[in-house]
Amino acid sequence: MFWGQKTKQNETIDLISEQELTPFYEKIDAFLQQINNIVLDKPQQTKLALCSLLAGGHLLFEDLPGLGKTTLASALAHLAGLDFQRIQFTNDMLASDVIGINMFNQSEHVFEFKQGPIFTQILLADEINRCSPKTQSALLEAMEEGFVTIDGMRYELPQPFWVIATQNPLFQSGTYPLPESQLDRFLMRLSLGYPSRDAEKLLLQQRPRHILINNVNAVFKAAEIIKLQQLVQKIYLNDLVFDYLLDLANETRKTQHGLSTRGLLALKKAAQAYALLEKRNFVTVDDVKAVFVAVASHRLNLGEKDTFALMQKVAVNG
Repeated sequence: MFWGQKTKQNETIDLISEQELTPFYEKIDAFLQQINNIVLDKPQQTKLALCSLLAGGHLLFEDLPGLGKTTLASALAHLAGLDFQRIQFTNDMLASDVIGINMFNQSEHVFEFKQGPIFTQILLADEINRCSPKTQSALLEAMEEGFVTIDGMRYELPQPFWVIATQNPLFQSGTYPLPESQLDRFLMRLSLGYPSRDAEKLLLQQRPRHILINNVNAVFKAAEIIKLQQLVQKIYLNDLVFDYLLDLANETRKTQHGLSTRGLLALKKAAQAYALLEKRNFVTVDDVKAVFVAVASHRLNLGEKDTFALMQKVAVNG
């Protein structure tokens, strides 16, 4: 168990105490319980989605239409207690439809900035790969820095700012592949897949999902999400975990699309957030394994099975 301060290589590192984390455990349990009542039979995907939020990383869902991507995204936004906007991307959408535009006020003879739907705390970018690459790129600065720039002026986005994007498979007509630079802005890529037979039967018997979502109360407040994101950064990693992270990165770099340093930092942060969800103030190798496929597969341009097989090649030394 780790708390207080630890000195390593002449550097003092502030570590988080379990007493700081304990007040949030009940809400985390309530969040996961409620979202799993809405999105049936997908406990690991919903846990990883919450992990992505607490790590401060954006989330990409990739699946066939009609498998619950938008339902999960809407439930996440509702339960997180944050302001929420949804954009349905189409092939004729312009960048200004996302970030906003300067409009001339004839009465005042000045230009006024009209905010686009990106000025929210949670943005659901539905079917993001149906719009053109130019419009997709309008999200890059916002996702990386929390700002948008229009006509030389920078505008800060509300905090926390989280993009949940859904993407249809590229073999479907009317889709544009996301550029690698934008894929890298997503902390995780998840796939829901088809529900089990029992879960699908319940979906047929129960009320529509949007009604269930509207009938549940938010679990968190914006200030609590920001606090949890700050606490995640203090979750402790020992040398064994650092070495395992580096060994994973080296294994991926034997292929054409190896994990970048930014991708490795994303893997570290995701593992820290997963450790918090496991009610620990330190990271284990199992936390890294739990998030590796979701964090690495889209960066390596591999499927989930191939990414998992790659992870299996790396032994834990120590």
